[in-house]
This record gives sequence, C-alpha cells and structure tokens, in this order.
Amino acid sequence: MPSVRVSGPNRRASHTSRAPQGAVCKEESGPLNPALLRTFVEVYRTGSFGKAAHRLHISQPAVTQQIRMLEERVGVPLFVRHATGSRPTPAAESLARDAEGAVDALDFVLQRYFGTDGPARPLRLGAPSDLISDRILPALADMLRDSVQLHTTLALSDALLSQLAAGELDIVIARVRPRLKGITALPLYDEECSLVASPETARDLAPILTAGEAPHVLSAYPLVAFAESVPLIDHYWWSVFHAPRSTAPDVVVPDHRAVLSAVRASVGITVVPTYLCADDFARGTLVPLLKPEIPPITTTYLATREGDVSRPQVSAAHNKLIACGRTWS
Repeated sequence: MPSVRVSGPNRRASHTSRAPQGAVCKEESGPLNPALLRTFVEVYRTGSFGKAAHRLHISQPAVTQQIRMLEERVGVPLFVRHATGSRPTPAAESLARDAEGAVDALDFVLQRYFGTDGPARPLRLGAPSDLISDRILPALADMLRDSVQLHTTLALSDALLSQLAAGELDIVIARVRPRLKGITALPLYDEECSLVASPETARDLAPILTAGEAPHVLSAYPLVAFAESVPLIDHYWWSVFHAPRSTAPDVVVPDHRAVLSAVRASVGITVVPTYLCADDFARGTLVPLLKPEIPPITTTYLATREGDVSRPQVSAAHNKLIACGRTWS
C-alpha cells in the first residue's frame, strides 16, 4: 500500500492525568482522526510498531501513542507486543477487516491528487530476470508505447514478495505461492521444468543413469542453481524421484540464463523452466537427462497488495498479464 505521511494529533496524550469520571474526552466524542486508523493498519500489516513507524515516516513513540489513543477510543486492546513484534487481538482482526479497504481508498485519493502516485508515477514491477525479458515486457508493450513508465526489480521471489508487502513494488510475478498478510495472488500460468545437461555430460551419464539409480548417480555431479534455496530443483526431485535432494548447490548464479551458460560449458546439471531450453534442445547445445512420463509442473503467481488493483495502471497491467498468462506454458 502506498505510504502517505500523516501528522499525529496536536494534543499530546497524557498517561499521568485522566479526565474526571463521567466526563467525555474531546477525542472520544469528536470525529476519529484518520491518522489513527492509518497507523493501526500499518502495524497490523507489518506486525511491528517499528516497521510501521518506518513506513509512515514517523517515530516509533508516535506510533505507540496513536495506537494507545485508538485503543482508548474503541475501549479494548488491539495488539499484544512481544519480543519479535506485535500480535493483533481478535478485536484488531475485526477492525482490520473493516478498516483496510477504507484506508487504502483514502491513500489512493491522496496520492492521486497530492502525492507521487498519480498517472505519472512509474509502475513498479518485480519478477525473475528471465520472465521480465521473455514474457513481461512483451506483454506490457502496448502500455509502454503509451508512455507508461515501468521500473523493474529482478530478485528471488521471496525477496520480491517482501518488497511488495512493504509497499516498494506494485506487482510481483513469483515462482512461489505468496503467503503474506495483505497480499492477493492469482495463479498466472503453469510451466514445465526439465533436468538438463550439456551433451558431453549427458553422454557420461547415459550408461549408468536409470530411474531407480538416478538420485544417487546425479549426486556425484555439480548442481548449478539460481539460488541457495532451490524450490524448482526440490520440486523436480520430489515429483520424479519421490525423494529429497541430497546435495546443496555447488554453483549459485542468480540468473537462469547464466545458469544455462554454466551447464552448456559442462560445469554441471540443473533444473530450469523448459521454455528456456527450447532453442538449446533444437540446436543440441543442451539435452534433457530424463523424460518423465508426467513432466513436473510448477505454478507462477501474479501478486498485488489488497486494494491496489483498483489503481488504473496496476489494473491495466494486471489484466494484460492475466490475459497473456493463458497462452504461456
């Protein structure tokens, strides 16, 4: 959700003096300051007073004061603070369900007319590098020709989703299922993945590589991977061999094309989306080591923050990607 800087109440809350019994304080009888709900939603989404303060560009004591004022207004505790953050109470869960949409809508109006979130604001999109170049840029070509500004971030899916939740990105295409609070995700498309090697490596493996011995045989060859965490490779191992991967990656390169370059040079073996290997298979520069009867399939997701799809640029890009995703495999 875009960040809007808001000022705290002019009146300082006092914890040493209280209004006489039966008196109604001004804050409780007048209209609710929207800043209190804005702060509440940020604490709820981030799970931390400190993180909320950072996103709102105010001090942590100011966040604490505003939450305390809101708790006095509603008459119940909203958060239980602990060593690693803040846990919402059942009352906070109920309030968040009703308040998030209203706060998002107010943010959108303020940013559209007074902030940097209007039509001229760049669309901020994150995805793995191969998807940006091969699929996303062609899908959004019409928008880019219409002078829409696009800023892209290339990173691992978990890092991109964290940036999305923090309001630093508008759309993320992720190869893992998003599970963060406040994030909405739709399946974008399913893609096959293949275990590949250079022809030279494949010839060495061919005489001894059988389905039953495959995990043991393959563990002797260097594994080239996109990251230390390798969900694609793990998914292949479980789907085809019904066993966990037994070795850690030997070579880590955070770009699938660089991974393929290393494998072409007979550095080792890897698992990548099959569409990236189509030209290599045709030229014979890479070969699939196995051809499972049912190829492993992974799902790629299109993720946004709740409420952001109502923004015109995000909505247009979201719709184009969904339409193009139906043609991808």
